[in-house]
Amino acid sequence: MIKLTTPLTDEKIKNLKAGDNVLLSGTIYTARDAAHERLVQLLDKGERLPIELKDQIIYYVGPSPAKPGKVIGSAGPTTSYRMDPYAPKLLDAGLKGMIGKGDRGDEVVEAIIKNKGLYFVAIGGVAALLSKSIKKAEVVAYEDLGSEAIRRLKVEDLPLIVAIDSKGNNLYESGRKMYLENRKAKA
Repeated sequence: MIKLTTPLTDEKIKNLKAGDNVLLSGTIYTARDAAHERLVQLLDKGERLPIELKDQIIYYVGPSPAKPGKVIGSAGPTTSYRMDPYAPKLLDAGLKGMIGKGDRGDEVVEAIIKNKGLYFVAIGGVAALLSKSIKKAEVVAYEDLGSEAIRRLKVEDLPLIVAIDSKGNNLYESGRKMYLENRKAKA
């Protein structure tokens, strides 16, 4: 298990490889489809973003409301491909990492390589467990989006897997290949 703290830098992530297990601590941001669209619209207009993207991570999550005495409700990842139309521009603007679930399109992988970024996956179906790693949550932009507002989260030991590393190695591709090879060997 690799311990990693934000903000991410080229130096911190250059040796991470697809398949590495990571415990992430520090500050990250949440955003989903609607917030991504707004951020890209601002970039297209040359306007200032409501958050600083340089060396930051966006977690694709729309958490449920917090129960009394809790910082946040369940906070499991959403399907990442819905952010694919926006991710390359955000990576070009300084975003270093993304957290979600599922594979990414070719343009996103190319942007990850170009910008020396990373794509992490969080395990789906364990949202309540993941929320235990979130120690603080505050809405910082687009409050009108409700659960999809941009939040700043303080996380401790958030369990993640590197799905696409800064060199473009993709766990979804290598994992499928390994599975097929193992299956063929057993036949």
